[in-house]
Amino acid sequence: MAFQSQNIFINLPVKDLNKSTIFFKELGFEFNLQYTTEDTASMIINDNIFALLMLEERFKAFTKKEMVDPTTSAQAIFCLSADSRDQVNELVNKALSSGGKSSSDPQDHGFMYVWGFEDVDGHLWEIAYMDESAMNQG
Repeated sequence: MAFQSQNIFINLPVKDLNKSTIFFKELGFEFNLQYTTEDTASMIINDNIFALLMLEERFKAFTKKEMVDPTTSAQAIFCLSADSRDQVNELVNKALSSGGKSSSDPQDHGFMYVWGFEDVDGHLWEIAYMDESAMNQG
């Protein structure tokens, strides 16, 4: 039987926990206060996916590896699905007006529409809409 996890917890180092929390709240994300401390904030992406925003010092306690600077190096791109092209545009525009930076131009592939941004710490995020009906017309 293949392994299937029930939940995903993404651990992200941040420089300023308050600034990062405010940024993601402005995008519409909520936080689970039960798992939020002075050095970690538990952001709810959906019922099974969470991003744990951790002050860099806290994050360092979980690894012996060197941390990368997300403003100059890419290690991952976190892609979230959207319900429509308009929702992609809305979320990325909120990110840009809340202190994020554009990381890519909108990409329209017909069946898929994607646009990316950097959060206030430089982590890469993409928002994607997949039109299943257009996908099946090929």
